[in-house]
Amino acid sequence: QVQLVESGGGLVQAGGSLRLSCATSGRSFGGYVMGWFRQAPGQEREFVARINWNSGITYYADSVKGRFTITRDNAKNTVYLQMNSLKPEDTALYFCAARFVVSTRYDYWGQGTQVTVSS
Repeated sequence: QVQLVESGGGLVQAGGSLRLSCATSGRSFGGYVMGWFRQAPGQEREFVARINWNSGITYYADSVKGRFTITRDNAKNTVYLQMNSLKPEDTALYFCAARFVVSTRYDYWGQGTQVTVSS
């Protein structure tokens, strides 16, 4: 059974930092793209960042570029999202997801971890 389990969310003041983790299990994600998404109350889910598990190539939404960094640890089967210089508008439920590299649809999703940034 494939599982993606997020952790690391919490309450932080504006300007602070958090590191989210996405622990994977149930299969190897070589050949997959791992993504982070977020959804604020009353808003649609939006893309945040992604990383190609094999190549390590990354891509970011403009809203987080320069502040967030996505990485993966092959030995721990874990993907991270380092979030610096947090803003109140970063407040959302953050999800980890996975898709096959040639697919456009994310097939696996975690349950989410809440990030709240106070002003």
